[in-house]
Amino acid sequence: MAPDDRDALALALLLVVAGLTHFAAPRPYDGIVPRRLPGPARAWTYASGAAELAVAGAVACRPTRAVGGLAAAALFVAVFPANVKMAIDWRRRRPLARAIAYGRLPLQVPLVWWSVRVARAAGRAPSTRTDGS
Repeated sequence: MAPDDRDALALALLLVVAGLTHFAAPRPYDGIVPRRLPGPARAWTYASGAAELAVAGAVACRPTRAVGGLAAAALFVAVFPANVKMAIDWRRRRPLARAIAYGRLPLQVPLVWWSVRVARAAGRAPSTRTDGS
């Protein structure tokens, strides 16, 4: 397996695990959905979990990997407000909980970078077509 494939599959696995936890244990995610979003928090929790699973599939498949990588980057940017809300809500919790909440904020940067790197690597991958194109 090529390093680019390993990198993409690792990102896809991270997204699958994150997506599944939105369904298996939705309550913690409900609590970080920004209040200004319309509708119930649980709907946003499930929608973001489904988005993570869909993006994981796109990243895992070579033909859609470039678009999937960009979608993953966009998804990590889109969920950033939830991480900000978590950091604000948890500012008076115990030090370990605060460290977790605050640590999620800068973690988005390498996740976005990783996703863009996967997209770029997929965009320059050699063609696997056999019809001469």
